[in-house]
Amino acid sequence: MSVHSDKVLDCKGDACPMPIVKTKKAMDGLNSGEVLEVQATDKGAKSDMTAWANSSGHELVQSAEEDGVLKFWIKKS
Repeated sequence: MSVHSDKVLDCKGDACPMPIVKTKKAMDGLNSGEVLEVQATDKGAKSDMTAWANSSGHELVQSAEEDGVLKFWIKKS
């Protein structure tokens, strides 16, 4: 299943906490209801993204893993 994303953020190769830092900055540039697709390779990103989305009030629409790349679709609240 593919989720529509308004912007794609490439965090592949970035170690924690950079994917969260970059995601937060990218989300600030989106309008409410838009979806950011984050791509990361850091295994810690899986729990980090879920926790961050919950604490920030944004919606983690879906997450997936393809060929070692973690993908997250986060809808801005």
